[in-house]
Amino acid sequence: MWLRPPHPPAGTFSPPGRRGVWGASRFPFSPTGRRWPEGSDEGGISGSAVSCLRAGIGFVIAGLFFAGSAAAQDWQAVERVEPYTVQGATGMEIYQSIGERGPKLGIARVIAHTGFKLTWTRKYERQGNACVITVNKPKLIITYTLPKLKTKLSGPLKIRWDTFISGVTAHEKVHGDFIKDMVKEIEAISVGMTVENDPNCKKIRPQLQARLGELSNAQRARSRDFDQVELNDGGNVHQLILQLVDPR
Repeated sequence: MWLRPPHPPAGTFSPPGRRGVWGASRFPFSPTGRRWPEGSDEGGISGSAVSCLRAGIGFVIAGLFFAGSAAAQDWQAVERVEPYTVQGATGMEIYQSIGERGPKLGIARVIAHTGFKLTWTRKYERQGNACVITVNKPKLIITYTLPKLKTKLSGPLKIRWDTFISGVTAHEKVHGDFIKDMVKEIEAISVGMTVENDPNCKKIRPQLQARLGELSNAQRARSRDFDQVELNDGGNVHQLILQLVDPR
């Protein structure tokens, strides 16, 4: 998503040779990364498979099947930060450094994005003539890609940078919370899911995939709605960028 400020900050936004990444009357690149990569089967796949959802972030769902019964257990997401280095002695220089070094998604560079890897330990169990999912335990790793400033700052610029990076980090953490909510919903609807007349546990799999697709679509809509509010003119991320590069 491109962010078009009502009045671009002072300074050029269209350096030569950066066509496709920089724009003359807009900020030079997407403020935050979309979270769903290209070409996806977002519902999740039984067995071991790689699945992508719209935005350059791998989304792996693996079902590991084993004998014996087990109850659903509590789990904690692993959250990590993948920094990339930027530098600059002014807000504009820092922002331009982000534009040159930020993670590239498609033809555009972004300030930050949130990715995740999700695997499942899942058990399908025959009970009489029915198939029941008795275990569906997730392992979730969320990765936040964020700028890390190399330049030592002081005074008002340091305060502006601290405000900027704190705000961007908080924005991405909300997307991380959305991902965790989706995983909890997947676990809730799948554990105990039963399909009658399915002793070989074949019918239950496409039915599960359909439910997961619905949850994934709802998650994407939630993220889009949040970004629309945050990135539009006057939105939180929009204001963070303005105060960094042009604090008038």
